[in-house]
Amino acid sequence: MRYLLDTHLLLWAAGDPDRLSTPARLIIESDDHELMFSSASIWEVAIKSGLGRADFVVDPRALHSGLLKAGYEELPVLGLHAAVVTELPPHHKDPFDRLLVAQTSVEAVTLVTSDPLVARYDGSIIRV
Repeated sequence: MRYLLDTHLLLWAAGDPDRLSTPARLIIESDDHELMFSSASIWEVAIKSGLGRADFVVDPRALHSGLLKAGYEELPVLGLHAAVVTELPPHHKDPFDRLLVAQTSVEAVTLVTSDPLVARYDGSIIRV
């Protein structure tokens, strides 16, 4: 099964794994799962770390290369992904999270999130 991890789960998996819930660990540690990250997550980290957000204190280049070395597949942002955002109900205002939800629907992957607002969207989303 293919899983797209949201930005916070990626940050926790890469730098603070004790913050991961047991269900999140099971998904991430299973050899049967293909793990993915969105290029939008790297962009989000770059923007929010540049703004000095305490929960985004990480080098986006190091995160990117570390995820690739760990075997994650990068999902680029396509124009279709951006266009599908307009079809989403306004459950969440964060543009990065909305883009991840759109990518999930277009690419037929399962989004894994800890965010209850993201989990409100229809589709293949698991809240851990």
